Amino acid sequence: MFDFMLTEEQKALQNEVREFVKNDIPSKLVRDMDLSVIETGRPIVEMAGKKNLLGLRFPKEYGGRGLNWAAEVVASEEVGVLGNSITCAYVMPSIVGEAINTFGTREQKERYLKPTNEGALYSAEALTEPRGGSDFFGATTKAVRDGDSFILNGEKRFIVGAKDSDYFLVYAKSAPDAPPHESISCFIVERGMGVKDQTIYSLLGTRGGGTGRLVFEDVRVPKENLIGELHNAYAVFNRMMVPERLTSGAGAVGLGRAALEVATRYSTRRKAFGKTIDRFQAVNFMVADSISTLDAARALVYAAARMADSGDDSRRLVSEAKKVGTEAAWAVINNAMQIMGGIGYTSVYPIERFLRDCRLAMIWTGTNEVMNLLIQHEYYKELKRRKIEPRDVEEDAITPDDVEKVYE
Repeated sequence: MFDFMLTEEQKALQNEVREFVKNDIPSKLVRDMDLSVIETGRPIVEMAGKKNLLGLRFPKEYGGRGLNWAAEVVASEEVGVLGNSITCAYVMPSIVGEAINTFGTREQKERYLKPTNEGALYSAEALTEPRGGSDFFGATTKAVRDGDSFILNGEKRFIVGAKDSDYFLVYAKSAPDAPPHESISCFIVERGMGVKDQTIYSLLGTRGGGTGRLVFEDVRVPKENLIGELHNAYAVFNRMMVPERLTSGAGAVGLGRAALEVATRYSTRRKAFGKTIDRFQAVNFMVADSISTLDAARALVYAAARMADSGDDSRRLVSEAKKVGTEAAWAVINNAMQIMGGIGYTSVYPIERFLRDCRLAMIWTGTNEVMNLLIQHEYYKELKRRKIEPRDVEEDAITPDDVEKVYE
C-alpha cells in the first residue's frame, strides 16, 4: 500500500532486504537468540555486511551505498519482522556510524566506519549509566586528559553488544564543572584498550544481544579517538538520536506488521461456531483497527525520514515517529494475541516474543515520556517562530468576551 511513496531505487532495496530476511536468516538463529543460547548479534552484522546492506546512508568509499533516510527506514521495517534483537544488531552500524560519518576524521572513517559497514567490526553505543537512562547530562563516567590520551573511569549498563563488540562509542564527562551542554565528550574506545564486560542481563525480551554492563578502569584512549570537538558530545548525541529513533519507529512497524499477518492468516483458518473467525465482527474490526494504526504510524515514520532528508530540523517528527511507531506496534501485537486467543499466549506462535520485544521499544533510545517532552517543547517553539500567523479562530466563538478570559 505504501509503494507509491517509494522511488524505484527504494523499492528495489525493499525487495533486496526482504529477500535477505527471508532467505539468509535461519529460524534457528532467531530462536537461539531468544533462548539466550546465542548472546551476540555479530552473525547478523557479518551476513548483512557481505550483502552490502549496512550503513546504507554512508558514502560508498566507506562501505555504504550513499542512500537517504527514507531508504534507511524502508530497510529497517523489513528487518523489524525478525524482532528487536536482530533489528538492533542490524541498525547499530548506522547509529554508531552516524557519529563517525558526521563528526569523525578521515582516519577514523577508514579505521572504524568502513570495516563496520563491511561487517568486519562489531560495534555498540555506550550511553546509559547505572544511575539513570534518559538523563544524558547526568553521566558520571569521567574522561581526564593525560598527555596525548584520555583516561576513562566509570560504568555503563544495558549496552547491547557489551559481551563481544570490538569497539564502543562512549560518552564521558570531560569538563565536570562546565555547563551541562559543554561538559561531555565522545570517544571511540576499543575493547582491547581495557574495557571489561560484566553482568550479561537476563531480559524479558530482546534477548541474545549480549546486553550487559561495561566497566572502565583507567582505560587509556588516544586523543585521536575523540569524536568531534572536545566537550561537545551534545552535538554528537543529538545527531545520533535521528537514526536511533527513526529506526526504532520503523523496526517497530515491521514487528507490528509481522504480528498482524500471523493473526490475520490464523483468523482465516481457525473455526468457531461453524465458521472461520474472520467472519466475526469482533475479530475483523480488530484487524481493521490494526491496519489503520500501522498505516498511520508508517506514514509518520516515512514523513519523518523525508524531513530528515530535507535538511530541516526533524527533531519533533523523529521523536513522534519513535513514540507513535512503538506504541502502534504494541497495540497491534496485543490485538494479534487477542485474535489468536490462548494459542497466541504460547510459544507455538511468535506473537508472545513480539510482545516481549516490543515492550522495550517504548523504553530505549529515550522513553516515550521523554519523546513527549521533546514533542511539546519543539511545538511550542514552532508556534512562536512561525512567520505567517493563521486565522485567529478564538474570534469565531459564539460569545467572545475578553473580560471572561482570565489567565492569572
